[in-house]
Amino acid sequence: MKKLSLIMLLCVFSLTVLAQVRGENIEVLVTLDRDGWNYNVGETAVFNVSVLRSGSLLKNAKVSYKMGAEMYEDIEKSDVVLKDGTMTLKGSMKKPGFYRLTVNAEVDGKKYEGMATAAYSPEKLLPQTDCPKDFDEFWEKALGDARASVPLNATRRLLPERCTEEVNVYEVSYQNIRNDSRTYGILCVPTKPGKYPAVYKVPGAGCRPYEGDLGWAARGVIVFEIGIHGVPVTNPRSFYTYLQAGPLNCYWNFNINNRDEAYYKRVVVEAVRGIDYIATLPEWDGNNLGVMGSSQGGWLTIVCAALDKRVSCYAPVHAALCDHTASLKGIACGWPHYFYYDKSPVNTKLSKYAKEIETVRYYDGVNFAKRITVPGWFSFGYNDDVVPPTTCYATYNIVSAPKELHPYPKTKHFWYQEQYDAWIAWLSKQMGVK
Repeated sequence: MKKLSLIMLLCVFSLTVLAQVRGENIEVLVTLDRDGWNYNVGETAVFNVSVLRSGSLLKNAKVSYKMGAEMYEDIEKSDVVLKDGTMTLKGSMKKPGFYRLTVNAEVDGKKYEGMATAAYSPEKLLPQTDCPKDFDEFWEKALGDARASVPLNATRRLLPERCTEEVNVYEVSYQNIRNDSRTYGILCVPTKPGKYPAVYKVPGAGCRPYEGDLGWAARGVIVFEIGIHGVPVTNPRSFYTYLQAGPLNCYWNFNINNRDEAYYKRVVVEAVRGIDYIATLPEWDGNNLGVMGSSQGGWLTIVCAALDKRVSCYAPVHAALCDHTASLKGIACGWPHYFYYDKSPVNTKLSKYAKEIETVRYYDGVNFAKRITVPGWFSFGYNDDVVPPTTCYATYNIVSAPKELHPYPKTKHFWYQEQYDAWIAWLSKQMGVK
């Protein structure tokens, strides 16, 4: 009886675990009248709005909405009652860009959001940033000085609790821009002797631990992923939460008025020196090296592809830190939106932020993208309200090397499983991985 009771208790526990909260019963659906959500300049986009409860239209739903060019929506209304739960709105643009409608419904005291973004001749978008004349010299010197005076002095510590029969997992560290300044990461290497292609994963914004990609490594790939904040990547998650809320809060703003002291200078150098580390691995085949990342990691993916010729392919997803100064011209700018929130006149802003504007041009993903010569795979969502599709598309357009574009219009600052699978499949194909 005791065994039977235990079995029944475990079954109940299992059902409880499976019955997790998923989704919401109230939905705000915003769709467009054209597949792919793409329009030519001057055409009219029709937005269809539906507020649903349990899949059925919610009568007398109360909504508010704003619409217009993304980040610069100029039409806003509130307390609009949808008698039958639906609404139709129209928008248009006279120049290339993205036109967004965001709808919020309040039901039983809780708010729900829906969004759709129409692309207007996005293939004609161009970045707004300028490139410093000494951009190449600046980065050649930064990397050259680090390599000349700071040896990698790499360490490798086996993590037996994470290893499998097919993959060895290590915590790795190496010096980057100065002595005793170290970068930490997780390295996964197939246990079977041989030479393998390598995938280099560069991180999105924030601070977090890393586990390693055993699945990909088991297919015959060296996978190396790094953190960028100079701390080991195997601590409890609470440790990184503390850093993100405290010492690393808004680290992207640190010393942004000085190109030589900006936080991202070390980040760029350590990202490229991660390739130096991969090159020391006897298991690497010496030819196939793919770089991948999203958001801040998408930017670092572009950076690595531009600054190191050992990169054979790269795949950024919703790349941040591109076209920083576009907002000075009233155009959507890349995360972290350095100059967007100050609404002072442009001429005043130019003098007020002169040093910051000069600095960010050395760190603008657009200026790195112009220098890439290897094949790339780009993906992002039209509904992304963190990294504007305007900047993603403009950055893609400026790349002259072979490239592929795979937008997923409905996604915001995340990716679908199908999108992730396509991301991995493209890199695998480029590197000859089955």
